[in-house]
Amino acid sequence: MDGCTGLAGPEDLRSYLDFLESRGLLKRVKAEVDPVLEIPEILRRIMYRRLGAVLFENVKGHPGYRVAGNIFCDIEVVRKALGVERLEDIGWRLFEPLRGPPPLGLGEKVRSLKDVLTMGKYMPRRAGRAKFTENVLEGSEASLTKLPAFKVWPKDGGRYLTYALVHVRDPVEGVMNMGVYRVMIAGDREGVVHWQIHKRGMQAEQDAREKGENRVPAALVIGSDPGTLLTGAMPVPYPIDKHLFAGVVRGSGLPVYRLPNGVDVPANAEIVLEGYIDLEDLRQEGPYGDHFGYYDRPNRLFPTFRLERIWHRSDPIYYGSVTGKPPLEDVVIGKFAERIFLPAIQTLLPEVVDLHLPPHGVFQGMAFVSIKKRYPGHGKKVLLALMGLGQLSLTKILVVVDRDIDVQDINQVIWAVSSHVDPQRDVLVVPYSHADELDPSTPTPRYGSKLGIDATRKLPEEYGGKEWPEEVEPDPAVAEMVERRWREYGLP
Repeated sequence: MDGCTGLAGPEDLRSYLDFLESRGLLKRVKAEVDPVLEIPEILRRIMYRRLGAVLFENVKGHPGYRVAGNIFCDIEVVRKALGVERLEDIGWRLFEPLRGPPPLGLGEKVRSLKDVLTMGKYMPRRAGRAKFTENVLEGSEASLTKLPAFKVWPKDGGRYLTYALVHVRDPVEGVMNMGVYRVMIAGDREGVVHWQIHKRGMQAEQDAREKGENRVPAALVIGSDPGTLLTGAMPVPYPIDKHLFAGVVRGSGLPVYRLPNGVDVPANAEIVLEGYIDLEDLRQEGPYGDHFGYYDRPNRLFPTFRLERIWHRSDPIYYGSVTGKPPLEDVVIGKFAERIFLPAIQTLLPEVVDLHLPPHGVFQGMAFVSIKKRYPGHGKKVLLALMGLGQLSLTKILVVVDRDIDVQDINQVIWAVSSHVDPQRDVLVVPYSHADELDPSTPTPRYGSKLGIDATRKLPEEYGGKEWPEEVEPDPAVAEMVERRWREYGLP
């Protein structure tokens, strides 16, 4: 595959941009553009029109930098870049060895051992060198203001690093956390890290405080290969190491380089900001125009990242994403998460057939799930299970339908809700529950309610002892005759 060296996909951001350009999906902009409001507005308009990725080669106020955006412009592009037939295949790399009967005979045990050894190729591996070490800025030369960070919306609290992979090592398990948390630039060497209360970064902060630590070594990584960039935004269950999971997504172990502060970072990074999280310096962050299409309400204080040095490749490429009403680039990233975590859900809940997070549901807003229903109350059982499962536990509205309903087709879901739901019987409201921190509808931030809708056909026990009505179906003989004549006469 283009730009690959034995990997399942491009080896870094540059080869991924080459991959996009070779398929006519990358536009180069040579005119001078401003990262304050102008680039974000251009990126939104291009994404709304489905026009592909962009590389800005002349960035106002930031000579020497180029800016890439909308690189995850289409889910099929992502699939092809990662070299898989189906995105679900990535998820099955982790869970396939757990399925089926245990090995008994010698041959079966040898095959099982092969599955275990295969996992070894996904492990992170130490890199002897990294191209981003070609340049290092320290002291007064190291400034966050040198970066072409975006101001995304007019009333934002400042300029933001919008897709920095925030690296901290977990204080308890020692695994690497790598999350996409927006960082508001607060000065030359200070940034406010907005990690939400339900995310792994916040868990690391709380664990560090319990151990009596007031600073956590950290690194902010900008630009990497597509698999690693996507992994940063994935809700990987704790305590799975994020670098290990990146290897699973990439199809090959992630090469990592250890910084002087002890933090391992992807060796294929474009820019690395080395420093630490100051847990004693808490600041207000925002407002920020988020993916719901509203400005977040500043409602709590966040820790400060303190910069010690900047590492970067020569002629560095800065990657930033933008937010706003869907569908933007984050919709594609959300669809990627949906597909690769479906195997995990099916491993825990084997009755689940498919999952759909509709783009305009804004990730945590709404989810549709189809199941193979087997017993009375099965739909509600799945609703309750998903309301407490990983990232889906933040979903506000869940709809469960039968297996013959294509959840990717919203009209089929609407038909199932309209035809199969009696509100008093089939609607479940869970009050006083945890909620997505960014949800603008909750009166109390992080605390709201959930709605579950069981839109499956009801069994007699759920339907007052009666059989569910018979659905209309055409006469088979007539249907076959019409199909034959349809082809014979070439009807439209």
